[in-house]
Amino acid sequence: MPFNLPILLTWLRIVAIPLLIAVYYLPADWATAQERNLIATLIFIAAALTDWADGYLARKLNQTSAFGAFLDPVADKLMVAAALIVLVQLGRADAIVATIIIGREITISALREWMAKIGAAKSVAVSMLGKIKTAAQMAAIPLLLLQAPLFGIDTMLAGEWLIWLAALLTLWSMGYYLRMAWPEIARRSAEK
Repeated sequence: MPFNLPILLTWLRIVAIPLLIAVYYLPADWATAQERNLIATLIFIAAALTDWADGYLARKLNQTSAFGAFLDPVADKLMVAAALIVLVQLGRADAIVATIIIGREITISALREWMAKIGAAKSVAVSMLGKIKTAAQMAAIPLLLLQAPLFGIDTMLAGEWLIWLAALLTLWSMGYYLRMAWPEIARRSAEK
C-alpha cells in the first residue's frame, strides 16, 4: 500500500467521519447546539476540501496510484452517507433523500466494480453529471449542518432545496450510468 500526501489527505477524510458524528454526542455543557452545528459544518467543509486537494496533489506531484483511486471515492461516499444519516437523525433531511443518495452510491459502485471486472469500466466512467450531483451534495450538506443564517441566507431553506436538487441529480446520473452500461448488461444476459 503506497503512502503519500494525497493518500494521507484521503485517510484524514475517513478519520473525520467519526469526529463529525461525535460532535453531536458532546455533553451539553461542552458545546451549545449552535456550536456543535458549526464544528460539524467546519469538519465537513475541511473534508470536502481534502477531496479536492488529494486529487489535485496526486496529479500535480505525480503520486497517483491504484490504491488512491480506490480509497478516494470510498472516503467521499462514507463522508456523505455519515453526514446524511446525522441530518436525518437531527430532522434536517428527509429519509427519502438519504435513501436515494446512499442507494445510488451503492448501486453505481457495484455497477462500476462489475463493469471493471468484465473489462468495460470506461462505459461507466465519471461524468460531468456526476460531478454536478456531487457539487450539489457538497453545498447542501454544510448548509443543513449549520442550520443558522449566513450572510442573510436561510441556510436550512437553501440546504433543503439543494439536497432535493442533489437527489434529483442523483437519480438522473444513476439512470445515465445504467443506460451507459445497459448494452453490456443486455449482451451478458443474452449469453446465458
